[in-house]
Amino acid sequence: MSAKPRVLVVCTGNSMRSQMAEGLLRHDLGERIDVFSAGTHPSRVHPMSIRTMAEAGIDISGHRSKSIAEFFDVEMDLVITVCDSANLACPVFPNAKKTIHRGYPDPIDPPPGTEVADLFADLRDQMRVELAGIVIRELNLA
Repeated sequence: MSAKPRVLVVCTGNSMRSQMAEGLLRHDLGERIDVFSAGTHPSRVHPMSIRTMAEAGIDISGHRSKSIAEFFDVEMDLVITVCDSANLACPVFPNAKKTIHRGYPDPIDPPPGTEVADLFADLRDQMRVELAGIVIRELNLA
């Protein structure tokens, strides 16, 4: 039996978008892939990311913010950058069979009249719909 394909999701701080994407992909495709997340400038897992994922029944409270350097020597089947600055900083990932970009807006800076919690929930729901499909298509898991 062969190992599961490995997927790495990258954003700048590894605090919001990539953490949520890791949790979603692990929850929805964890039996088919191994998924990780990292940042070009890691910081901490944002409390609103933890809360938003918990509202969907997914616990990421044990996640930690990781540097992409931790994964440079790890062979990845797919790397997905989920923010534009990470895509600019890391358009090609060492030891990745394929790297793609699917940018999402930063949920921490809402437009006037929009609640941060709503942006996080909208982002979570959008990524849940899109990312599993992207991974299935890119890794030919259908």
